[in-house]
Amino acid sequence: MTSDFSLGLHELGDQCFAYLQPDGGWGWSNAGLVVGDGQSLLVDTLFDLKLTRAMLDAMASQTAAAPVASLVNTHANGDHCYGNSEVRARWSDAAIVASAACAKEMLHTPPSMLHALNQAPGEVGDLFRSFFGDFDFDGIELELPTTTFNSRHTLDVGGRCVDLVEVGPAHTEGDVLVYVPDAKTIYTGDILFIGGTPIVWAGPLSKWIDACDLMLEMDVDTVVPGHGPLTDKSGVREVRDYLEFVNTEAAGRQAAGIDAWDAARDIGAALAVDKRFDSWGEFGRIAVNVDTVYRALDPKHATPDVVEQFRRMAELESVTPG
Repeated sequence: MTSDFSLGLHELGDQCFAYLQPDGGWGWSNAGLVVGDGQSLLVDTLFDLKLTRAMLDAMASQTAAAPVASLVNTHANGDHCYGNSEVRARWSDAAIVASAACAKEMLHTPPSMLHALNQAPGEVGDLFRSFFGDFDFDGIELELPTTTFNSRHTLDVGGRCVDLVEVGPAHTEGDVLVYVPDAKTIYTGDILFIGGTPIVWAGPLSKWIDACDLMLEMDVDTVVPGHGPLTDKSGVREVRDYLEFVNTEAAGRQAAGIDAWDAARDIGAALAVDKRFDSWGEFGRIAVNVDTVYRALDPKHATPDVVEQFRRMAELESVTPG
């Protein structure tokens, strides 16, 4: 599937829209809008207030006659929820819906934490600004979900049925797919990165693979990923192939007693010359992904702290693959 991967609101048909942010790398996430009779559903907000305001302004032609009645946060990462307060400022009665696991995880990743890391002196600040320096986290007060669910939940959006399907823990603890059956459209959150490397913060990878299999079984034509251009089921298959490859390769090295960081560098070198994945951005995420496999296989495995995880990803990406 080819599409125009440009900044802004894209009409998908059947009153479904995607808001895309190139280049889809760290923090540059996508969102969605589903318009019903007299009301709309927003899928995710963006990483900071300025970006979210610009997105909501771009959607105004649709939401003027169909105000946002519900906002779904697909997961707890800030680039999909830090702009929630902008939605409540415009539509004070809008429900914020998420899985119970997502709502709980949001409490552990407040905007103030990323603001502090971006403002930190020395190497730590330099490191985090290299990933998130384009975003302004100062003064963000995170609006938490007002409605939570486990497993599945259905919303009526102006007469349209929208199904929420919990598939986490995978990328995070509480990932949710947003499926619009009458439009054969699905908003995946970060269960899909297209053109970029998935990052498995929570895992296990097998649960994420199951989520891909579920999407492949669904009646879907249009797929809106959490990052990257629009896709179809071919994009789902590519992400599944990557996860299967990493899961198998990392498990083999764990069984052989190889250190997780050594394994990540080794598997990363193999991915860099694999024609299926060699053009993907953010390839340093293999460090986190391999560590997640090790943690799933051995509950006693000690995962590095978040600063060390980002340091390792930066180190891998400082070396040109090939």
